[in-house]
Amino acid sequence: MDIQYLLWLQDFRNSINGALDPFVEWISLFGIREALMLPVLVYWCINKRKGLFILYAWKISQTINAAVKLTVCAYRPWIRDSRIIPAGDAIKTAGGYSFPSGHTMMVTPIYGGMATCTRNKLIRAFWVVMILALMISRNYLGVHTPQDVVVGLILGVLSLYIAQWGLSYIDRHPEKDGLVMLISGLAGILTLAYVVYKPYPMDYVDGKLLVDPVNMQIDAWGDAGAMATFAACWYIESRFIKFQETGFGVKGIILCVLGMIPLYWLIWHIGGVMSGIFGAHVGKFMAKSAQIVYIMVIWPIVIRLFCGKKA
Repeated sequence: MDIQYLLWLQDFRNSINGALDPFVEWISLFGIREALMLPVLVYWCINKRKGLFILYAWKISQTINAAVKLTVCAYRPWIRDSRIIPAGDAIKTAGGYSFPSGHTMMVTPIYGGMATCTRNKLIRAFWVVMILALMISRNYLGVHTPQDVVVGLILGVLSLYIAQWGLSYIDRHPEKDGLVMLISGLAGILTLAYVVYKPYPMDYVDGKLLVDPVNMQIDAWGDAGAMATFAACWYIESRFIKFQETGFGVKGIILCVLGMIPLYWLIWHIGGVMSGIFGAHVGKFMAKSAQIVYIMVIWPIVIRLFCGKKA
């Protein structure tokens, strides 16, 4: 049924000569690139606690995705059925393993976290629609099955609950915040060790390996490995920087806008730079870690210097 559904969507794409492909690809790509800037804006400018909650849920979700995806090792739709032809450039951001959807697990804690941080029903509905749009886009482009995106949604929601539980525990036991950070960092390190050393399927077709497990571990270095960086930066900020969100004053808005410019470069370009220096695996870790260090340490220091406010 899942393949038939994708073939039906593919027939629809072909019937309109791919007219919607660029827009759907944009929805899909925005979800794993620019979307990260949303919780950062909340973290720096609007509400530090809520921003931290979304960022924490994001890293938890990425760590879970690495563990589950590299445990199940489910092949992509076009590997399972050669009739599936992904649309446009979607295949470039889709690796060999399919289940669960990494894009869905990226946006669910971000958009879902944004939804939980507002009481306005219309705004909440907007973020829910954005999640659903991303899920549908992955099916429409032919890179994920329905079960990939549905399970990705479930695990993304679970990540929100875990993050909320962790932060609520710290609220009740502030003296144990270091323990939560330590457990979070260790979870990332252990997950990375697991996916690196576990066995993988080695299926060949016409003498060619269907999916190279070494390549499939690249994202895990950034997703799970950088969880340790997140925990370390969280500790550094909470102990030494202690910045306070800028608010909506002129100075605060300018600081946040200026801070977004380097972050945009880090999101789009740092990966290629780091991979060229350190290789694909370590480079991915360094790239994701650089983003986290900038978000949680470097720019908060700038905010403290110019705003002079301490949390």
